[in-house]
Amino acid sequence: MTEAKPISDIEAHLGYWLRTVSNAVSQSFARSVEAEGVTVAEWVFLRMLYDVEGIAPSQLAERMGMTKGAISKLADRLVDKELVSRDAKADGQRGQMLMLKPAARQLVPRLAALADQNNTMFFGTLSPEERDELERLLRLIARERGLSDIPTT
Repeated sequence: MTEAKPISDIEAHLGYWLRTVSNAVSQSFARSVEAEGVTVAEWVFLRMLYDVEGIAPSQLAERMGMTKGAISKLADRLVDKELVSRDAKADGQRGQMLMLKPAARQLVPRLAALADQNNTMFFGTLSPEERDELERLLRLIARERGLSDIPTT
Protein backbone atom coordinates (compact mmCIF):
# COMPACT_ATOMS: atom_id res chain seq x y z
CA MET A 1 0.00 0.00 0.00
CA THR A 2 1.44 3.39 -0.96
CA GLU A 3 1.45 6.21 1.48
CA ALA A 4 -0.63 9.24 0.63
CA LYS A 5 1.43 12.26 -0.19
CA PRO A 6 0.90 14.92 2.48
CA ILE A 7 -0.92 18.00 1.30
CA SER A 8 0.78 21.35 1.48
CA ASP A 9 -0.03 23.78 4.23
CA ILE A 10 -2.07 26.77 3.09
CA GLU A 11 0.66 29.17 4.26
CA ALA A 12 3.19 27.40 2.02
CA HIS A 13 1.63 29.08 -1.02
CA LEU A 14 2.81 32.49 -2.20
CA GLY A 15 -0.73 33.13 -3.43
CA TYR A 16 -1.94 32.91 0.17
CA TRP A 17 0.43 35.69 1.22
CA LEU A 18 -0.27 37.78 -1.88
CA ARG A 19 -4.01 37.54 -1.26
CA THR A 20 -3.60 38.32 2.44
CA VAL A 21 -1.64 41.48 1.71
CA SER A 22 -3.70 42.42 -1.35
CA ASN A 23 -6.98 42.13 0.57
CA ALA A 24 -5.67 44.32 3.40
CA VAL A 25 -4.24 46.94 1.02
CA SER A 26 -7.42 47.01 -1.09
CA GLN A 27 -9.84 47.12 1.85
CA SER A 28 -7.92 49.89 3.57
CA PHE A 29 -7.84 51.99 0.41
CA ALA A 30 -11.51 51.31 -0.32
CA ARG A 31 -12.46 52.64 3.13
CA SER A 32 -10.36 55.76 2.54
CA VAL A 33 -11.85 56.68 -0.83
CA GLU A 34 -15.38 55.75 0.24
CA ALA A 35 -15.03 58.34 3.00
CA GLU A 36 -14.51 60.83 0.14
CA GLY A 37 -17.71 59.66 -1.57
CA VAL A 38 -16.34 57.41 -4.34
CA THR A 39 -15.60 53.75 -4.87
CA VAL A 40 -12.23 52.35 -5.93
CA ALA A 41 -13.56 51.79 -9.46
CA GLU A 42 -14.74 55.41 -9.59
CA TRP A 43 -11.33 56.57 -8.32
CA VAL A 44 -9.56 54.67 -11.09
CA PHE A 45 -11.98 56.14 -13.65
CA LEU A 46 -11.38 59.67 -12.34
CA ARG A 47 -7.62 59.18 -12.22
CA MET A 48 -7.59 57.98 -15.83
CA LEU A 49 -9.53 61.10 -16.89
CA TYR A 50 -7.33 63.45 -14.88
CA ASP A 51 -4.48 63.39 -17.41
CA VAL A 52 -6.63 63.96 -20.50
CA GLU A 53 -8.84 66.85 -21.59
CA GLY A 54 -11.52 64.40 -22.62
CA ILE A 55 -11.78 60.84 -23.83
CA ALA A 56 -14.31 58.73 -25.67
CA PRO A 57 -15.93 56.06 -23.48
CA SER A 58 -14.69 53.34 -25.85
CA GLN A 59 -11.09 54.54 -25.45
CA LEU A 60 -11.43 54.65 -21.68
CA ALA A 61 -12.91 51.14 -21.68
CA GLU A 62 -9.92 49.91 -23.67
CA ARG A 63 -7.40 51.62 -21.38
CA MET A 64 -9.05 50.24 -18.26
CA GLY A 65 -9.67 46.76 -19.65
CA MET A 66 -13.41 47.07 -19.04
CA THR A 67 -16.48 46.71 -21.21
CA LYS A 68 -18.18 49.74 -22.70
CA GLY A 69 -21.22 48.87 -20.58
CA ALA A 70 -19.20 48.92 -17.36
CA ILE A 71 -17.66 52.27 -18.33
CA SER A 72 -21.12 53.62 -19.11
CA LYS A 73 -22.40 52.60 -15.67
CA LEU A 74 -19.40 54.18 -13.95
CA ALA A 75 -19.85 57.33 -16.02
CA ASP A 76 -23.55 57.47 -15.09
CA ARG A 77 -22.68 57.30 -11.38
CA LEU A 78 -20.01 59.98 -11.71
CA VAL A 79 -22.29 62.23 -13.76
CA ASP A 80 -24.91 61.85 -10.99
CA LYS A 81 -22.23 62.84 -8.44
CA GLU A 82 -21.43 65.88 -10.61
CA LEU A 83 -17.82 64.79 -11.05
CA VAL A 84 -17.89 63.92 -14.77
CA SER A 85 -19.62 65.41 -17.79
CA ARG A 86 -20.53 63.89 -21.12
CA ASP A 87 -19.97 66.34 -23.93
CA ALA A 88 -20.42 66.00 -27.66
CA LYS A 89 -17.18 65.57 -29.57
CA ALA A 90 -15.79 68.96 -30.57
CA ASP A 91 -14.95 67.90 -34.12
CA GLY A 92 -18.57 67.26 -35.01
CA GLN A 93 -18.17 63.48 -35.08
CA ARG A 94 -20.79 61.29 -33.50
CA GLY A 95 -20.25 60.23 -29.92
CA GLN A 96 -19.39 61.69 -26.58
CA MET A 97 -16.34 62.71 -24.64
CA LEU A 98 -16.03 62.09 -20.93
CA MET A 99 -14.51 65.01 -19.05
CA LEU A 100 -13.76 65.80 -15.42
CA LYS A 101 -15.75 68.60 -13.82
CA PRO A 102 -13.94 71.13 -11.60
CA ALA A 103 -15.01 69.31 -8.42
CA ALA A 104 -13.30 66.14 -9.66
CA ARG A 105 -10.15 68.10 -10.62
CA GLN A 106 -9.95 69.10 -6.95
CA LEU A 107 -10.87 65.64 -5.66
CA VAL A 108 -8.38 63.55 -7.66
CA PRO A 109 -5.24 64.95 -5.96
CA ARG A 110 -6.79 64.27 -2.53
CA LEU A 111 -7.58 60.70 -3.56
CA ALA A 112 -4.07 60.27 -4.98
CA ALA A 113 -2.67 61.40 -1.62
CA LEU A 114 -4.81 58.72 0.07
CA ALA A 115 -3.39 56.13 -2.35
CA ASP A 116 0.13 57.30 -1.52
CA GLN A 117 -0.59 57.11 2.23
CA ASN A 118 -2.06 53.63 1.88
CA ASN A 119 0.99 52.53 -0.09
CA THR A 120 3.32 53.90 2.59
CA MET A 121 1.29 52.31 5.39
CA PHE A 122 1.61 48.85 3.88
CA PHE A 123 4.95 48.98 2.11
CA GLY A 124 6.83 51.56 4.15
CA THR A 125 8.29 48.78 6.25
CA LEU A 126 10.32 47.67 3.22
CA SER A 127 13.55 49.38 2.25
CA PRO A 128 13.50 51.27 -1.06
CA GLU A 129 15.50 48.42 -2.59
CA GLU A 130 13.03 45.82 -1.30
CA ARG A 131 10.06 47.83 -2.64
CA ASP A 132 11.77 48.12 -6.03
CA GLU A 133 12.46 44.38 -6.07
CA LEU A 134 8.89 43.52 -5.05
CA GLU A 135 7.53 45.77 -7.79
CA ARG A 136 9.94 44.30 -10.32
CA LEU A 137 8.86 40.76 -9.44
CA LEU A 138 5.15 41.57 -9.50
CA ARG A 139 5.52 43.34 -12.86
CA LEU A 140 7.42 40.31 -14.19
CA ILE A 141 4.62 37.95 -13.13
CA ALA A 142 1.96 40.28 -14.55
CA ARG A 143 3.83 40.58 -17.86
CA GLU A 144 4.44 36.83 -18.14
CA ARG A 145 0.77 36.08 -17.43
CA GLY A 146 -0.51 38.84 -19.74
CA LEU A 147 -2.18 40.70 -16.89
CA SER A 148 -2.83 44.20 -18.17
CA ASP A 149 -6.31 45.15 -16.97
CA ILE A 150 -6.33 47.90 -14.39
CA PRO A 151 -7.60 46.57 -11.05
CA THR A 152 -10.75 48.34 -9.95
CA THR A 153 -11.85 46.17 -7.05
